Amino acid sequence: MKTTKRSFAAAWVAAALTISVLGLPRVSFAATGAWVGAGQDASSDAQAKLKKSQFKDVKVTVENGIATLTGTVSLYEYKRDAANRIRKAKGVTAVRNNISVAGPDVPDNELKAKLMEKLAYDRVGYGTTTFNAITVNVENGAVTLGGHAYSDVDKDSAVSLVSTYPGVKDVTDEIEVDPTSIMDDQTRLAVARAVYGYPTLNKYAIDPAKPIRISVQNGHVSLYGVVDSKADKDTAYIRANGVPGVFSVKNYLQVAGQPAESEKPQ
Repeated sequence: MKTTKRSFAAAWVAAALTISVLGLPRVSFAATGAWVGAGQDASSDAQAKLKKSQFKDVKVTVENGIATLTGTVSLYEYKRDAANRIRKAKGVTAVRNNISVAGPDVPDNELKAKLMEKLAYDRVGYGTTTFNAITVNVENGAVTLGGHAYSDVDKDSAVSLVSTYPGVKDVTDEIEVDPTSIMDDQTRLAVARAVYGYPTLNKYAIDPAKPIRISVQNGHVSLYGVVDSKADKDTAYIRANGVPGVFSVKNYLQVAGQPAESEKPQ
C-alpha cells in the first residue's frame, strides 16, 4: 500500500511539473510575439511618417517606445523635421536622432560670415530688426546661436534661417527672448529715437541690416553692433543713457577694425 501511495504521489508531482514546464514557454512565446508585433507596427508607422524625398536615406526603428533615426539628410532642417514627425508616430515615446547631415563642408569662418549676413537682414520690414542682437558661433559646422531676440517669433525665424543653410551640421539655440513689457517697448522706441535721431549717428539707420542693435530687459539697455569710431560708440552710450526711465546702459558696440576682445562694455 505504501508503495502504491508513493507511486501515486510521484506521478502526481511529475504531472504537475510537466504542466508547469510546458506552460511557461507558451506564455513566454506569446508575450514575446506580442512585443515583436508591437515593435514592428510602431516601426512601420514611424517609417510611414518619412514618406518624403528628403528622407529617402533615413531609416527608423522602434524598440520599447524609443525610436532611433539613422541615415543622412542634406540639411539640418530635415534632421530636425524628421525627429518632429517621428514623435507623432504611434507607440513612440522618445526619439534618438542619429541622422548625419551631409551636404557641403564649409569652412567655419566662411559659414559664420554668411550666417551673420543672412541674420542681419532677417525680419527686415517687420520693425524688430533694430531690437534683435543675435550672435553666431561656428565650430566644425555646428552652429550656436546666442544673444537676444525681441520676441519668440524673431528667435524662431533666426533658428529656422540657420537650420536651412547648406553646410550647417547642427544648431544649438541659446537665444534669450527679451521680456514682454509695455514699459520696455516704450524704452526701446525712446532709445532708438535718441540714438538714430542724433546727427552723427543717423547714418546707421540707412542700411536696415547694420543698425546699432538695442536690447532692453526690464529697463536695462544693452547696445550691440559695429560703429565707425570710438566717438560714435561713446555718443550712442551717452544718448541711450539720457533717456528717461532707463536704469542702466551696457555698451557692447564694437569699433570697426578693432579686435572684439579689446572692447569692454561701459
